[in-house]
Amino acid sequence: MSKMSHINVIEKYEEHRVAIHNLLSSILSCFADDKMFEKSDEELAEFLNSLCSYYPFVSLLYLLDAKGKQICMNVPGSQFKHHPKIGLDADRSNRPYYLAAMKADGVAVTEPYLSSVRRELCLSASMKVNNDDSTIKGVVVLDIDLSSMLAILTGDSRRIHFEPYFKAMYTLIVLGLFTVALMLLYAAGVECLDVIYAMMTPEKRLEMPLGVVIYLTLSLAIFDLGKTTLEEEVLLYKDVLRHSSTRRTITRFIAVIIIAVSIESLLMIFKFALKGDGEHIIEAVWIIIAVASLLVSLGIYVYLGSKAEGMLLNNRDKQKAG
Repeated sequence: MSKMSHINVIEKYEEHRVAIHNLLSSILSCFADDKMFEKSDEELAEFLNSLCSYYPFVSLLYLLDAKGKQICMNVPGSQFKHHPKIGLDADRSNRPYYLAAMKADGVAVTEPYLSSVRRELCLSASMKVNNDDSTIKGVVVLDIDLSSMLAILTGDSRRIHFEPYFKAMYTLIVLGLFTVALMLLYAAGVECLDVIYAMMTPEKRLEMPLGVVIYLTLSLAIFDLGKTTLEEEVLLYKDVLRHSSTRRTITRFIAVIIIAVSIESLLMIFKFALKGDGEHIIEAVWIIIAVASLLVSLGIYVYLGSKAEGMLLNNRDKQKAG
């Protein structure tokens, strides 16, 4: 469970675009007025802190004059105090949020872009404020941390705080699996040395080195299981609210089990065939049939899951179009 990539953030933004724009429009239109341009930086900071108690995803607040020149320092939100307080007298007249605000009658919301301060995806909500004589007094701009906003809107903000503990636990489990794989590799190496010694000693009877293959196969299966766990639960981001992520994880784990059990069943067939113990081959055949059934069931699960998700996406697109 890693941090969302920019692609993941943009995909989730597209899913909740209408809700995000409506929320930002309601937030900014409720407090943006001409009195804000008379407040000092300290008063703006106090005001923003009270706003962030309800909306912690607000990262910056700043004011522009009618020509797009910033007339105050960047005021960071309570969750983003590390932001440098800069920006005074900066020319923002060519920025999309200023241009959109000048054309709009209400709140304008930009598309996601990389913040020059945090290098993270953010949105800017802007709104022009008029004087009593209908001339433009300035523009109020809010920068929004998009990842934080999506986490709050989807109810995922609490889980994020536990992610380091989840990652630590999965890491310990993976280290244990890798340790077992190394032990099996060591056992396979010892078995190989015994086989080589038997080949070099004429008086010793050479047996088929099936133990080496078994150890190596088990080591491969356990290592692959640990690798899958490490990638799925520690290194890669997994959206627990989306069924495709769960389907991907289940598919990878079941695939590892199918490969390991298939190899073991083949080894059983070879072992019984070489020893002439044909009466036990049927047991290995039943295992192969079980693996085939598991593979068919996995294919049906993947097909039905992808088809169901496609139907959900189509319904969502129809609702947006309507």
